[in-house]
Amino acid sequence: MSAQPFLWIEDQAEEAARFYVSLLPDSEITDVERQDGKAFVVSFTLSGVPYKALNGGPYYKLSPAFSIMVTCDGQAEVDRLWSALTEGGAPLQCGWLTDRFGVTWQIVPRQFFDLRSAGTPAQTKAIMDAMMPMVKLDVAALEAAFRAAGEDA
Repeated sequence: MSAQPFLWIEDQAEEAARFYVSLLPDSEITDVERQDGKAFVVSFTLSGVPYKALNGGPYYKLSPAFSIMVTCDGQAEVDRLWSALTEGGAPLQCGWLTDRFGVTWQIVPRQFFDLRSAGTPAQTKAIMDAMMPMVKLDVAALEAAFRAAGEDA
């Protein structure tokens, strides 16, 4: 038995999968099922996690109720992925964005989680307060909020 995310994309499942695997390490397209010569179901992995995408037509739309979270190693990775994924898409809030295919992503620097787990309750609150108004997450601002809350203690 296995389980994996299955994305309903109107008509660009193969294009979306090719784009996604180009962005993340340990990613590849593993199969493309074709129907009448066109991609129908595309199987792929993103950072080792299996996914499937269906060219399902306009009947259903993806929403931010489902998102793919990518934990990045620093601001440069956040910036790279943010730039690529928002091209033709839309930034949201708190590190979330929706790409041009309708898939919602959370682009989160590892430091966000590291600081939250290392901090006092006041530092954790300060990090959350700093993060809430952000669109793309800013590592330096999160670290500054953490330090400032530590100095206030």
